Amino acid sequence: MAEDRSKWTADALRREMVEREMKAAEAEAKLHEAEHARLVAFTQDFLMHHIGPDELKEVRRRVEAAAKRGAFEALIYTFPSSLCTDDGRAINSGNPEWPATLQGKAKELFDIWDRHARAMGYRLKAEIVTFPGGIPGDVGLLLNWAPLAG
Repeated sequence: MAEDRSKWTADALRREMVEREMKAAEAEAKLHEAEHARLVAFTQDFLMHHIGPDELKEVRRRVEAAAKRGAFEALIYTFPSSLCTDDGRAINSGNPEWPATLQGKAKELFDIWDRHARAMGYRLKAEIVTFPGGIPGDVGLLLNWAPLAG
């Protein structure tokens, strides 16, 4: 039984390479579509719904876990900087007016902290926690309970 030599031609090899590249591009496109759908769903929830009891329990869980590790700060919430009114520029530059750029659930968490946790000695800060491609990505809200220096 003779082996089919047409499988080993340069044309056949190039076709195989193109097919592999097309499959890789299709897989990448599917991942991109899934990420886009996840972001759309997150954005709708972020802007249209309120902080729920499960989310507040998650904040408490994160704070307790940080305290058990001996830390004085916990990352309690993250969201894309594109959901700030200025795409996260005030947070990234350390502008003290950054709370005015918050929307949706992030603003609601800030307001909850301002009304309740601030008086209990907690501090809240925001910082850019990811920089994909060198540009601000996700914002992190961090709750801090370290003793004040001085």
